[in-house]
Amino acid sequence: MKKYFVLIPLLLLSCKKETEKTETANQDSSVVTEQTQTQPMADSIALRKKDSIINNAPATKEVLRTGVMREVKNGEIIRTMDASQLPFTVGEQFTDQNQKLILKISNVDQSKINAKISTRQKDFNIRFNQIRLPNGDYDGPFGRDLTYDIKSKGEVWLIIGKDQMAEGDVKGDFTVSVE
Repeated sequence: MKKYFVLIPLLLLSCKKETEKTETANQDSSVVTEQTQTQPMADSIALRKKDSIINNAPATKEVLRTGVMREVKNGEIIRTMDASQLPFTVGEQFTDQNQKLILKISNVDQSKINAKISTRQKDFNIRFNQIRLPNGDYDGPFGRDLTYDIKSKGEVWLIIGKDQMAEGDVKGDFTVSVE
């Protein structure tokens, strides 16, 4: 009987340690699993419905180096998303004074689009410069918040960059949330 009393705490401790290791492994792998199974992903983005998140972790960047949904050309960062992924949040970084982000949202069939740029820096000089509508028309400029009525279905572009009429730093991290 004494043997059982000695073994019970040992079993509980060993089970508890195993559980912690498993949970940690599952948390790390679940981010990667969700990213690779739900859709092809771009460098530095992890999307989930409703609680969309940004994942710029170095380990995630290594897994997501496919470049399928993120392309950089001549200072323009081009991201392509499908409207079925709405709402989502995208994390980006400008490393040059004249960079811009073009967020292409395909298959938009809703009547209104809401978007917001968020930064941690107070003097970050960034805004929605333009929106390109499915019919090819452009409108803008806007501020850091954008609410726009979409009259036809198709691809919508949100063009984000430096505000030429304001001062402040253009280099840094930011997020764009779209609903």
